[in-house]
Amino acid sequence: MTTLQTSTLGRTGLEVTRLGFGAMEIRGPRIWGGRPVADGEADRILNAVLDAGINFIDTSYDYGLSEEYIGRFISKRRSEYVLATKCGCTVVNAGDHDDTPHVWTRDNLLRNIDVSLSRMKTDYVDLLQLHNPTLDQTEEGSLIDVLKEIQASGKARWIGISSTLPHLPAYIDTGVFDSFQIPYSALERDHENLIAKAAQAGAGTIIRGGVGRGEPGHGLGNQDRWAFWEQAKLDELLDEGESRTGFILRFTLSHPQLTTTIVGTKNPEHLAENIRIAERGPLAADVYEEAKRRLSAAGQQPKA
Repeated sequence: MTTLQTSTLGRTGLEVTRLGFGAMEIRGPRIWGGRPVADGEADRILNAVLDAGINFIDTSYDYGLSEEYIGRFISKRRSEYVLATKCGCTVVNAGDHDDTPHVWTRDNLLRNIDVSLSRMKTDYVDLLQLHNPTLDQTEEGSLIDVLKEIQASGKARWIGISSTLPHLPAYIDTGVFDSFQIPYSALERDHENLIAKAAQAGAGTIIRGGVGRGEPGHGLGNQDRWAFWEQAKLDELLDEGESRTGFILRFTLSHPQLTTTIVGTKNPEHLAENIRIAERGPLAADVYEEAKRRLSAAGQQPKA
C-alpha cells in the first residue's frame, strides 16, 4: 500500500487522503456522454483505489451507474473509506441518454438519500452534499433544514455543498456547511481565495477539476483553458520528465487550504500514475508562487 498524505476534513475531524477518487468516471454512457464501463472495469478500479490506500470516494445520485457499482463491489469494505454523495438530483430517461434535471424539494432530497443508501448498500454516508443549487433554490426549498433533518436521522454524518461563484461566498458565510466542493486548478483559479475562506470558516475543502480534466489529446481538457498553460510558459517550470498533467495535479495539491482533490479514472494505469504524482507532494513553494505569478500575468487569476 502507498503512503498518501492525509488532511483533516475541516470540523468533521475525518482524516482523508489528499488524493481522493471521483467516481463520476464510472457513470457509464447514458449520463453526460460518459464512456462505456464494464462491470469488471468498475470492480477493478474501485478495489484498486482502496488497495492503494485512497480513502475518500465522491459520487452523486445522478452519476449513472456509479453508486450501484460502489454498492456491488466495495460495500463489503465500507470501513475503509469516507463516502460522499450529492442530492437534489433526478434522472430522466430521454431515449438514447438520461437527462439530470435538479428538483430542489424536501421530498426529492429524502428520496435521493434513501435510493443512494440502497444502491451503495450502506446505512449512512459520511457526507451529503447539495449538488450546486442557487441561493434562491436553497432558500425556497428550505434545503439546509432538509439536510439537517437527514443528518439527525443518522443517514448522513455531515453536510456539505458543491458550489461555485456567484453563490459560494454567501454559502460560506452561513457557517452551516461542513464541507465545500469547489473547482480549482492552475487553469481555473477563479475560486482560489474562496478555498482559503471556506477553510478559515472551519469547513473541509474538496477540490474538483484539479487536473484541468487532462491535457487535450490525452484527457478531456478544454483547449481554451489549456491555452493559459502556453501563455504562462509553464513548461519552463516542469521538473525533468514531469508531465503537464502531473504538474497541474501538484499545483492543486499545493493550495495550503486544500483538504482533498477528487480525481476520476476507470484506468488502473492512470490511477497508479496519479498516486505516483501525489506521493511527490506539493510543488516547491517558490515554483508554486512563480506559476501563480505567470498565470496571473496571462489573465488566469482568482475572481473573488
